[in-house]
Amino acid sequence: MATLLPAEWIKNWEKGGKSEFVQLCRTLGENKSHDNTGFRDIQQALYELAYHVVRGNLKHDQASNVLGDVIEFREDMPSILADVFCILDIETSCLEEKSKRDHFTQLVLACLYLVSDTVLKERLDPETLESLGLIKQSQQFNQKSVKIKTKLFYKQQKFNLLREENEGYAKLIAELGQDLSGNITSDLILENIKSLIGCFNLDPNRVLDIILEVYECRPEYDDFFVPLIESYMYMCEPQTLCHILGFKFKFYQDPSGETPSSLYRVAAVLLQHNLIDLEDLYVHLLPGDNAIIEEHKRELVEAKQIVRKLTMVVLSSEKTEEKEKEKEKEEEKTEKPPDNQKLGLLEALLKIGDWQHAQSIMDQMPPFYATSHKSIAIALCQLVHVTIEPLYRRVGVPKGAKGSPISSLPNKRAPKQADSFEDLRKEVFNMLCYLGPHLSHDPILFAKVVRLGKAFMKEFQSDGSKQEDKEKMEILFSCLLSITDQVLLPSLSLMDCNACMSEELWGMFKTFPYQYRYRLYGQWKNETYNSHPLLVKVKAQTIDRAKYIMKRLTKENVKPSGRQIGKLSHSNPTILFDYILSQIQKYDNLITPVVDSLKYLTSLNYDVLAYCIIEALANPEKERMKHDDTTISSWLQSLASFCGAVFRKYPIELAGLLQYVANQLKAGKSFDLLILKEVVQKMAGIEITEEMTMEQLEAMTGGEQLKAEGGYFGQIRNTKKSSQRLKDALLDHDLALPLCLLMAQQRNGVIFQEGGEKHLKLVGKLYDQCHDTLVQFGGFLASNLSTEDYIKRVPSIDVLCNEFHTPHDAAFFLSRPMYAHHISSKYDELKKAEKGNKQQHKVHKYITSCELVMAPVHDAVISLHLPKVWDDISPQFYATFWSLTMYDLAVPHSSYDREVNKLKVQMKAIDDNQEMPPNKKKKEKERCTALQDKLLEEEKKQLEHVQRVLQRLKLEKDNWLLAKSTKNETITKFLQLCIFPRCIFSAIDAVYCAHFVELVHQQKTPNFSTLLCYDRVFSDIIYTVASCTENEASRYGRFLCCMLETVTRWHSDRVIYEKECGNYPGFLTILRATGFDGGNKADQLDYENFRHVVHKWHYKLTKASVHCLETGEYTHIRNILIVLTKILPWYPKVLNLGQALERRVHKICQEEKEKRPDLYALAMGYSGQLKSRKPFMIPENEFHHKDPPARNAVAATVQNGPGGAGMPTSLTINTVRLEEGTTEETDKLKEKSLGVVKVINKAVNATPKVTTSNGNSASNSKIIKEKDDKEKSGKEKDKEKKDKTPAATPEMKALGKDGKDKPKEERANKDDKAREIKEKTPKSDKEKEKVKKEEKASKEEKSKTVVTIIESKSTAEKEREKEPSRERDVAKEMKSKENVKGGEKVPVAGSLKSPVPRSETSESEREQKRRKVDTHSSPSHSSTVKGTAMLPKVPLVSENYSSLRVISIHFLQDNLNELKDSSAKHYINHTTPTLSKSKEREVDKKDLDKSRERSREREKKDEKDRKDRKRDHSNSDREVPQDSTKRRKEENGTTGSSKHSKSESPSDSPRLNEKEKEKNKSKSSGKEKGDSIKAEKMEKSSSGSKKESRHDKEKAEKKEKRDGTGGKEEKKHHKSSDKHR
Repeated sequence: MATLLPAEWIKNWEKGGKSEFVQLCRTLGENKSHDNTGFRDIQQALYELAYHVVRGNLKHDQASNVLGDVIEFREDMPSILADVFCILDIETSCLEEKSKRDHFTQLVLACLYLVSDTVLKERLDPETLESLGLIKQSQQFNQKSVKIKTKLFYKQQKFNLLREENEGYAKLIAELGQDLSGNITSDLILENIKSLIGCFNLDPNRVLDIILEVYECRPEYDDFFVPLIESYMYMCEPQTLCHILGFKFKFYQDPSGETPSSLYRVAAVLLQHNLIDLEDLYVHLLPGDNAIIEEHKRELVEAKQIVRKLTMVVLSSEKTEEKEKEKEKEEEKTEKPPDNQKLGLLEALLKIGDWQHAQSIMDQMPPFYATSHKSIAIALCQLVHVTIEPLYRRVGVPKGAKGSPISSLPNKRAPKQADSFEDLRKEVFNMLCYLGPHLSHDPILFAKVVRLGKAFMKEFQSDGSKQEDKEKMEILFSCLLSITDQVLLPSLSLMDCNACMSEELWGMFKTFPYQYRYRLYGQWKNETYNSHPLLVKVKAQTIDRAKYIMKRLTKENVKPSGRQIGKLSHSNPTILFDYILSQIQKYDNLITPVVDSLKYLTSLNYDVLAYCIIEALANPEKERMKHDDTTISSWLQSLASFCGAVFRKYPIELAGLLQYVANQLKAGKSFDLLILKEVVQKMAGIEITEEMTMEQLEAMTGGEQLKAEGGYFGQIRNTKKSSQRLKDALLDHDLALPLCLLMAQQRNGVIFQEGGEKHLKLVGKLYDQCHDTLVQFGGFLASNLSTEDYIKRVPSIDVLCNEFHTPHDAAFFLSRPMYAHHISSKYDELKKAEKGNKQQHKVHKYITSCELVMAPVHDAVISLHLPKVWDDISPQFYATFWSLTMYDLAVPHSSYDREVNKLKVQMKAIDDNQEMPPNKKKKEKERCTALQDKLLEEEKKQLEHVQRVLQRLKLEKDNWLLAKSTKNETITKFLQLCIFPRCIFSAIDAVYCAHFVELVHQQKTPNFSTLLCYDRVFSDIIYTVASCTENEASRYGRFLCCMLETVTRWHSDRVIYEKECGNYPGFLTILRATGFDGGNKADQLDYENFRHVVHKWHYKLTKASVHCLETGEYTHIRNILIVLTKILPWYPKVLNLGQALERRVHKICQEEKEKRPDLYALAMGYSGQLKSRKPFMIPENEFHHKDPPARNAVAATVQNGPGGAGMPTSLTINTVRLEEGTTEETDKLKEKSLGVVKVINKAVNATPKVTTSNGNSASNSKIIKEKDDKEKSGKEKDKEKKDKTPAATPEMKALGKDGKDKPKEERANKDDKAREIKEKTPKSDKEKEKVKKEEKASKEEKSKTVVTIIESKSTAEKEREKEPSRERDVAKEMKSKENVKGGEKVPVAGSLKSPVPRSETSESEREQKRRKVDTHSSPSHSSTVKGTAMLPKVPLVSENYSSLRVISIHFLQDNLNELKDSSAKHYINHTTPTLSKSKEREVDKKDLDKSRERSREREKKDEKDRKDRKRDHSNSDREVPQDSTKRRKEENGTTGSSKHSKSESPSDSPRLNEKEKEKNKSKSSGKEKGDSIKAEKMEKSSSGSKKESRHDKEKAEKKEKRDGTGGKEEKKHHKSSDKHR
């Protein structure tokens, strides 16, 4: 800063400096500008002058002189000078140089005359004044000044108390309390207040206090008081107002004090207008935050204690004490809690709409602490009401409702009201979150919020909004879900059973996808209840109440209990259902009453129930199988059953449950299919059970109406609505096809993935469950989906199999309804297009529509199998088989009749019922009549349909089986790809398969061998049975049952057989080279041989059954018992087979009683049923004719010439003897017989190879060779399976050679024909004996070889057996019997059976018979019979069984090519060189002439013999009844064996009981007279010419005379051979 007083002036002070300074001061003094610059310059000039004096540059007197000169220039100059002195005083007092201080005091003293001492006293320091002498003592001066100041400033006249200045305060109150309605403003009043304060010395703070008091009393004048206080505050310090309010609150903080609401309100308004800060006021309020947090924790603990008490089991003595304690506690609680000023202020803030401050108070407290006080919750609810009002009026009010509008808050600072959903997000959702569960205090607001949610969802789900809007909506939607979770559901829990709110909430909930709903229910159930003390208590009380109700729930009190459950469920459904489900899982008898008691639930509750069920099912802590790991847990079964019942009865959404099942399947878990199975069963009325009766099964092959009436166990009525709901759920969520595909894939998953560790029984159960559910579910879809829906959803068959990897059976099962729908719709189109009513036209149209629909299917199926498959069966046949059902093949007329009759009975009962009111009678009758008409209409419709289908099949059949390889291959493919997969698919499919086989046979389908098909089905069922699950075994049993039914029908009556099989291509028994022509009736299997075949099948079934029962394997035993139970109506029919089974089953019963109770139960069940069937069983010889080998000569001699008998008698006898062992031995002998059979086979194969005289010998030999080959291969298989044959091989070889030598013997015998015939005339006893001895000698050699073979076999089989020679003994015994009875010689002429049982005939007779057989191969015979009839002549061995058969179909099972080769080789190796035809004829003629001569000679003797014989018979009947019965018994044993030369190895076939044999004999004895005549006829038929038959008769008569008693048996044989023919 520039100096005003230059140094030169001081130096030349006297010369010119003084005058310059005075001039400067004058100039500055004259400049009186408005700013302060002049004043400051003067100050500076004087200061600089004084400063020079202090420094000693200028003398003090010089300065005082010049100052005296300038003092006049300004009025305020003395004051300015005083200021300068004041500054210098301070400066010099700080300096250490004393001289400067002295200079300063001298200057002041010199200038005292210029400045008054008063001014100096004001401005200078007391010490300086003292040094100047202006005051005596500085200390006294200081004290005096303090006293004066106090008097001045603090001893004012102010009145604080009203009584001190009552007039002033009275005027003040009058001023504030006047009528403010006029034009009085706060400013005007403020001025008056100021005047009153001044006039009456009123205390300003007290005045402020009074203004607040008056404001409290006049709350309506906010607009007046707020500005008044605001203006008044300008005169006070800012904190004053806050302190005054704080003092007011403190005043009420005594325990007895209660803060008035008016004070809260005033504080709230002041806070809202920011006149005070919340932080400043908050500290004045009680209680402290720590106390609040402690209280909150205490409440939680108390709530948990209450829960513990409720869940504890309290004994009665303790109960009374507990109750007393609780009472005391409650009394303590009722004492009034201290006032919570924070909450009071909060409530006031909410009431005036100051949300910001309210929120910050609530933030300082534990969550929901504030709103848990009802008043605050209600205040907040009211604020929300106001905020949402405009939006609610616009979108939330239901149609037709008036509603009561809510006026907005007068306060402009209140939250902005919401006009759009976006506005809700800003404030309202926040407010609701603070409310939490306490929205329950205001149900109306609850409803409003829910309605707004509903309106929002409507807008949210409607399309057409912009992308930005969509994003906003998404955010809003997530907010809405949060509000639902945190506010709406917890509030519902605290409401007192408000059903309306529950329904209101459902209105919004149903617009959410079920995933969101279930998420919300999950949170509600598992988390919400733990978040708040009140909810913790509510949960405990709900469970307590639920226990109380469930304990008392029975079928009788369903209604009252249901009402209580309903009441409880409105508020707390999750907790209630969780408990109910836990009870159901423990006690399944609760299911029915619980389901009935749930009728009072709201829609929301039903939805929650669905969630709870799914949660219970998905509970990871629960094991899905029982501890034994073989069965599904009972809790799961109970839940599934409950599911089905509850979903059917009530309108619960199914999507979640179905999706859960689908997800479980995706995860490879099939346990939960049980649920789907139950749901479909209950909701759609489609039942899957293996226990169906045949009547029900028959009804299931009809139309929908018949199925509903007769097909199910429970009459499931009124399923229309529930099945529609199920269908909608499946279609809306696209679950129909995925579930099907997942189930189809999971069937294999059960075995290969899921079943790894599990018990086989459980795996089977799961597989069955999976399969049954698929069948049931597919059935549901087929019957409930419209054609369009079905076709739209199910892809084509090749896509299903190749892309989705669906097993073929399941793929066709799903596609089948589609084909049926498609064909029927196409057919209807064609009918409409051309209106021709002729049946032919209709059929033609039907076939056209079938072709249109099925053509693409035929193409599609080609990709399903290797091209090689289609060489044997056509794609058309394959598709036809898989696309048809039982509905298409047959009409169940009996079922329709049964149901119609039931309805008639019902109607009659209605008529007879006197108690029924007439209108109900009328209704019921109308219902029955309508149902009857429906059924009849349906029957008619099905009949027409079946006729059309059969016509279609008739046209198709020629292209079905291509047989490019062999018939055998064709049958294999048919069984493998069609029959076996389908027959175990469902019970109806099992029946269908059997019917289809019969249908293909009836249609005379080319290249289809019915015989082969049946044979393959019955031959070896072990593997099939062993690989089935329980239910599959049941279906397979049904299939076998139906197949057996057909076979039994054909077996029962020759007429039926001739009609249905006689000339059908399916019963051709010869396979010949394609170039071979010829073949007629003789190619067919005749009736008697068919009966042998059936016996063979029965035997094979027995063998397989016994094998399975003896394995000890659980699956084998269970399955075979199931199969046997199913086929019981048709098997066993033969007594000895039945007995064999009975023994094995009895053994199972004994063994399994303790070990495996389920097998024991099955075995006991079967055993009982088997015993009840016993009276219907028949002995073997009634089932088919068991003939000694000589019987074979009929056809064998006719075709094969010598050796046609098939086997040496000695072999037969030995095998017969085997059978006559004890019953216990039969099982062991079964296996032994293998060896025998093989040996015999070789012999057999050797014998018939000399067929030179027969024209057809080539083809015969083919067949023989083929049989031979097959047998060999069969034997080889047997060797591999049971390494038991080696012991027998050497003997076999030996016997084989023996056998090859035999034809030579027989050729030699041929020359002796004439001699042998002569021998048949009566001879003397001596002659007889001679012959007998000769025969005996030759016979013994052969029998011994066989016996040794048997022995060697038995040693290999039975290591423990110590006496291998037992059979030899048996054989010797038999021979001795023969020797005893050898006296009776029974030669036979035309009958080609041994007329007397072999064990009774003498050795000589046997020899004679053998020769006779040889003689009978006369050319006349061979010319009359075709070569193909030879089938039953050669004993065969089937692949797997050691059995001697006369008839085996297995020769057909060889490859055609092999057959050709083998026949050629055979011909070369084993036949004698064939004679030319002319030579043959010559030989024939000669033989014929000889035989004619012989027959003439004996014709005369015949008549005599006949008379004698009659006499003999009648005598012997009377004389020896006992002997004859004995003989009958023995004979039966042997006839049994002789039958086995036709059918089975006798050792395999279990023996007949003696009693039954007696019965059989007694039956036959009554018919003896007619027998002789029949015998004659028989002989005629078997001979080539009449003359020969005459000679046969003579022979017979002579023999009968010789016989005596033997005649009876002979007649028996004649009769049976007649039947045979």
